[in-house]
Amino acid sequence: MPHAHHASVESLWISVVLSLVAIVYLHRWLRAAWLVPDGVKGWRAWSFFAGLLLVWAGLGSPLSLLDHDLLTVHMVQHLLLMTLAPPLILLGAPFKLLPQSPVQRLVELTARPLLWAPLRELGRMLFHPAVGWIGATATLVAWHIPSIFMLGMRSQMWHGIEQASFLVTGLLFWRPVVDPSQVALKWPESSILLYLFFATLPCDILSGCLVFCDRVIYPVYFSSLQPFGLSALEDQQCAGALMWTCITLVYLVAGAIVTARLLSPHKSQEYAILQSETQVIAPAKSDVQRMELV
Repeated sequence: MPHAHHASVESLWISVVLSLVAIVYLHRWLRAAWLVPDGVKGWRAWSFFAGLLLVWAGLGSPLSLLDHDLLTVHMVQHLLLMTLAPPLILLGAPFKLLPQSPVQRLVELTARPLLWAPLRELGRMLFHPAVGWIGATATLVAWHIPSIFMLGMRSQMWHGIEQASFLVTGLLFWRPVVDPSQVALKWPESSILLYLFFATLPCDILSGCLVFCDRVIYPVYFSSLQPFGLSALEDQQCAGALMWTCITLVYLVAGAIVTARLLSPHKSQEYAILQSETQVIAPAKSDVQRMELV
């Protein structure tokens, strides 16, 4: 079956799913606006919808039909799913709008098995900033290895897994940047600046290879239609330059926002209080663990 037919069917399903997600979020947000005075603010809701729109642009729009013809379009998809959409979705604070009753039932059903210490540690590890950083970096590098890249281009199933992995690891990567309070007990918030800086290095290496390589790395684009009059090598260089520019600008903006947040007097006092509470809570937790062992 031709790629265009596959992509059109996928686009329909993706559009339906994203529309349902947007409707559910809007319903919960409108309800919370009346019931909860300090609920999710309006700009956060618009941020969530913008993130969904970018996901749709990468997966369900007519743009997705060109990812097998142009590496530049393929790179745009990756940037939308991993770099632009995840922080906007997380800024929308969707978990705050979840209905309480199903959440309470889920907690009741899972509370007992989650008391097992190894499972608790596994949960902490999955949402640790290091896991998000390594996962995002490994996903970026692995899917641009020529043999794995060709696997994703030739198999519709692996192509879907590739796109899903970019979105999931993007959400894990941006979580400590958007909501550093979740990791404040482990790392100082200033470490987010190093977190972002070191994340640019693999992107710079990959984009530099695409821009300065004198041969086409992915032969699949030799046989593509090559719209807009670009040769396969020019398309590759354009994709690398786009990645280099977009990643640099987005991470600079994120770093500037984090720096402004760190320099805010209110934030500094809040973080000092949180650190003092951590010093009190940590010994108490260790005492409880010793009692459990006894």
